[in-house]
Amino acid sequence: MPITPIRSLPPVPRRGHYDAIIVGARCAGASTALLLARAGLKVLAIERRSYGSDTLSTHALMRPAVLQLSRWGLLQPLRKAGTPLIEATTFHYGDDEITIPLNAGPDLPGLIAPRRTVLDRTLVDAARKAGAEFLHDMAVGDLFADTRGRVRGVEIRGAGRAALRVSADIVIGADGIGSLVAKCCGAQMLRSGTVSAAHVYGYAPVEPGAGYHWYFRDGIAGSLIPTNDGLACIVASVPTRIFDQRFRVGHGRARMEVLEALSPALAERASRAPKDIRLQAFRGVPGYIRQAHGPGWALVGDAGFFRDPITSHGIADALRDAEALARAILDGSEAAFAAWQQERDRFAHQILDTTDAIAGFDWSLADLGERHRRFSAVLKAEVQALAGQSMPVHRALSAMSGPATCRAPANQDEPPAMAGSILHRNRTGARS
Repeated sequence: MPITPIRSLPPVPRRGHYDAIIVGARCAGASTALLLARAGLKVLAIERRSYGSDTLSTHALMRPAVLQLSRWGLLQPLRKAGTPLIEATTFHYGDDEITIPLNAGPDLPGLIAPRRTVLDRTLVDAARKAGAEFLHDMAVGDLFADTRGRVRGVEIRGAGRAALRVSADIVIGADGIGSLVAKCCGAQMLRSGTVSAAHVYGYAPVEPGAGYHWYFRDGIAGSLIPTNDGLACIVASVPTRIFDQRFRVGHGRARMEVLEALSPALAERASRAPKDIRLQAFRGVPGYIRQAHGPGWALVGDAGFFRDPITSHGIADALRDAEALARAILDGSEAAFAAWQQERDRFAHQILDTTDAIAGFDWSLADLGERHRRFSAVLKAEVQALAGQSMPVHRALSAMSGPATCRAPANQDEPPAMAGSILHRNRTGARS
């Protein structure tokens, strides 16, 4: 008689209530979980994709992101995982080249561009070590709220199991461009960008010690970004309208045409790619800035702020905003949340302005350098602001050596235990 294989049910949360539930466990969500868990909070992060899986990314980290990873004690683990150190970056404006060596320091020895299979896993592992709980291959189907409209928790849906509700003092959306949390909470769109670019990339071997290379010619751009496993991510970038016109026939051929126009040497390097390497494409989305928080909820990463990938600042934004949000949650006051959004928006507007100035492809090579210098000035200000910040610490834990009870975050109008008895239909229409 054949033996029927035993199918294991998906895991369930270990608690019925958490200090924070994070929807999405990529770099923004995992970073937020790490910082909150290190400060003593009970954290659950839920990610629909598998642990260690890949995701669309050009990998390049700018100075602010590397600085934060160094401060969090994660730069060396990423280096030990085989992520090469980038010590110079070269801008190719047509046939002209400008190479800029990076000024190394104790917290910023160079730049790195880890594969997301490496970076996200490293962040998750560090957060787990700090006490955060993760559920991968699970989806949040809805949020629920109390009679006053304050978000109180999430409804988890997994294959082979009935929907399960888990409550939290705050629900954090780290679930990307199409954020469910933003939709459920009615997060306002504070600003919408006007341009978008498409990016198609693949991997090819690169020599040790290679730096970042950014290529520009009228109407097109590209990059070479050394990453793990002796490979470089080689990207072809064009306006979205050009992508729609030229790339529908075949991403591979159109990408090689762009790379050849940028630099025959770059195209030749891309042609060395292993035969089993699949190209990845992102058609482009105009940038935006969404409302950052509301009663019982907050947004971090692309869920709250998105800019075109052409300036490779998305991961830096995610890490910066994760740390600032963690600081606001641990403070727990309305003033702290207001200050967090104000600081986030200050940088977000500058980054969106300078990124759109490049992603719009309305430049000539003569004025593109000045646009890059404006973007670099924003990075310098960002690094200075980060360097002056202390690590997020829970106020109660910093005032006493013994265990402390977590205070509910901003605008907590009643205790979670009371909220559980007055749940109602939320904005998405889920029954409560």
